[in-house]
Amino acid sequence: MQKRFKNKVVLTGGKFNRLHPGHEYLLKKCKSLGYLIVVIANDKHNTKPYAVPAATRKKNVEKLKIANRVVIGAPDNFADVIYHFKPDIIVLGYDQKLPDKETKKAVKTLGIEVVRCDQFGTY
Repeated sequence: MQKRFKNKVVLTGGKFNRLHPGHEYLLKKCKSLGYLIVVIANDKHNTKPYAVPAATRKKNVEKLKIANRVVIGAPDNFADVIYHFKPDIIVLGYDQKLPDKETKKAVKTLGIEVVRCDQFGTY
């Protein structure tokens, strides 16, 4: 990821059930690009067998003190969050993709740059 986005609104998201060094790496990379908003997946979309409630996941990410703002995502779709915050850039983890057609349309409509973060521990 390049630093050409400095001073922009940056949005990233995920489930963040069990925070690990890869999450911290992603968040620090995102923060280096601008004002960071982290979207915690709504409980409706967190179907992992080890799922942690969204309010707990939000507090855990806030404790890292990396993000400027941490929010819980909309229950219906990710596009609602994008239209609400209108970020300049969305950062995807190395293994993430935009979740649906509505989100892809929101990204295109708002002219949002989408970048992918490299995997933690790779060179």
